[in-house]
Amino acid sequence: MVKPYQELRQIIENKDRGLREKVMSLEEAVGIIKDGDQVASGGCHYSRTPMAVIWEIIRQKKKDLVYSRSITSTEGDLLLVGGATKHIVTSWFSPGVTWGVSRVMRHYMQAGLAKFEEWSHMSLGLRYRAGAMGIPFMPTRVMMGSDLYPRLSDIKEMTCPYTGEKLSLVPALNPDVAILHTQRCDAYGNVQSEGIPFMDADIAMAANKVIITTERVVSNDQIRRAPDQTTIPFFCVDAVVEVPYGCLPHECYGQYEPDYSHMDTYVKIMMGKGPDGVKEYLDQYVYGPDTWNDYLQMMDFKNILEATINGRGIYND
Repeated sequence: MVKPYQELRQIIENKDRGLREKVMSLEEAVGIIKDGDQVASGGCHYSRTPMAVIWEIIRQKKKDLVYSRSITSTEGDLLLVGGATKHIVTSWFSPGVTWGVSRVMRHYMQAGLAKFEEWSHMSLGLRYRAGAMGIPFMPTRVMMGSDLYPRLSDIKEMTCPYTGEKLSLVPALNPDVAILHTQRCDAYGNVQSEGIPFMDADIAMAANKVIITTERVVSNDQIRRAPDQTTIPFFCVDAVVEVPYGCLPHECYGQYEPDYSHMDTYVKIMMGKGPDGVKEYLDQYVYGPDTWNDYLQMMDFKNILEATINGRGIYND
């Protein structure tokens, strides 16, 4: 059930904005997410995907989540087959250009087992931006004339009071919980991300609660030495979890590239066997290991090392 917009805004306005330490375990952080919540993921495609949180969401058997992300990759397959969601809001759903459209997504949508709510990349970003700004909608020309436009019942229209032209209105998107990954963050939740910012800052400002996983927790002194690099301020954040390699097998800019070998293995199983193949993958890599570190131990160290060397090579250019 979608909450009234004013209620959503009131929840955000009433948040505790005090400067307090928010470091907790992965299990505790994911405990913030309740069945039926709207969950927005940061990053884009297989860049800075909060895979450790996705992994724990499935392990905790969360149900009926509405999952939104600008471009959804393999984590969408895992959430569908893991039973965490039956409703995905995104602009594209594929393991990657190299691998083609997800067979799992096609199966779930064509069989009517789940809802694929498709927006354009720009319109989804504007929805998060409206939510971050505290306004109920954003006027735009995006998607007008496209085949997507008539299929989205949430879009309204207005006549511009200044020019008289017709504009479309995309509704604000205020997630219940945002899940984001970053390179570094302090214990209070001051986030300093590198690389393409994606929609992370808007998602954090729009969400009722924010979970940050980070490659490393740094001191507040380090954050204060470069305050201009803080992309998300502490008062937006509810949980901080230190999870090295928290995006694998996806990538984290400046830290590691995707583990392409593992991605190839996964896609071969997924495209070959569909949902049954993903169930096998979940049994081995999600339900099998006891902790995220145990999951990492299952990965080929040589591939992780190669991904790390290639990912950190940008600093040597």
